[in-house]
Amino acid sequence: MNEKKLFQQKKQAQLDKWKAEVNKFKARASGASADAQLGLNKQIEVLEGKIEEGKTKLAEIRVASEDSWESIKEGVETAWDSMRSAFSGAAAKFKK
Repeated sequence: MNEKKLFQQKKQAQLDKWKAEVNKFKARASGASADAQLGLNKQIEVLEGKIEEGKTKLAEIRVASEDSWESIKEGVETAWDSMRSAFSGAAAKFKK
């Protein structure tokens, strides 16, 4: 399997993991007080936006040629770093 395909699979697996985490966060938020739900739901919206951003980046790689996908890779890594940071911050808020 080529490097592009492996990269896509790795990033898709991470996106799937994050989607599952968002679903867990939604379940926890539904059991929280009304005030807490407001804040948690805002955090969930941010995370869902990050996941959509990740899907867009993966789509860019999917349609890129074997020669040009490397130039897109850096943007994907930057987006993933941003998502990782957002999920770490959200996880901390949901553990409270």
